[in-house]
Amino acid sequence: MSFPPVPASPPGAYADKLTIDTPEQTSLEFAIAGIGSRFLAIALDTAIQFSVFAVLGLALGLLALTLPTKRFGLSEQWMIAIFVLLLFFLYYGYFAIFEVIWNGQTPGKRTVHIRVIKESGRPITPAESVARNMMRIVDQLPFFYGIGIASAVISKQNKRLGDLVAGTIVVHERTLQDIKPLWEAAKNPGTVKYGSERLSPEEFALIESFLNRRDALEPGVRYRMAEQIATRIKGRLAIQPADMLSSEKLLEAIASERRANAGYI
Repeated sequence: MSFPPVPASPPGAYADKLTIDTPEQTSLEFAIAGIGSRFLAIALDTAIQFSVFAVLGLALGLLALTLPTKRFGLSEQWMIAIFVLLLFFLYYGYFAIFEVIWNGQTPGKRTVHIRVIKESGRPITPAESVARNMMRIVDQLPFFYGIGIASAVISKQNKRLGDLVAGTIVVHERTLQDIKPLWEAAKNPGTVKYGSERLSPEEFALIESFLNRRDALEPGVRYRMAEQIATRIKGRLAIQPADMLSSEKLLEAIASERRANAGYI
């Protein structure tokens, strides 16, 4: 599949995609999440947190009324301090813990279909998640992410301060859809370069499905799938050593060749 080159963005222009060149000579493209989708995700997460805090506050209030705190050497001031400390860890730990166990997502982000990744395209580490979420203390000033929103507006990639510190970026996830194309026999095999007419319709369906779904796959999974598919079909293709491409580029070339030499229905 070949597309005309996209003109480079002018200096200072805001980016709507993150493009990463990999050692396998392929490019990964991620659609950068905008302020609107990020705001919706944080609003959903905040609603969940307030619900949990309300239940927790009610439970602790009942506990304080029913238990003789003096027996444990706890004054009302200590109870309040423990409650505030617990809220702090629950609030900031909520984001960090979910982003670690859900690979860059919180319940709000998962609902909106956005995810936090490293600028290299790889999943974030626990340390990076903690760093970006501790910066919420500053991003939230003066109220409800005022500084964070200002930073995202100024940043070319919609980054708040936490993203700038941790080297992360929030991107959209592409919805996966099963695509099953059907191909007719090649009409002009004389122009075939790789011998794509030798492959079965099922194999072309597999190639096309991978090419349409690849941007939603994690880099490691994407490379392995491309390698497995290419290994499966290479034996029946006419590939010269000088024409050898990376696995993903080979699949693109075969799909492009088939589109040019076959009817696609």
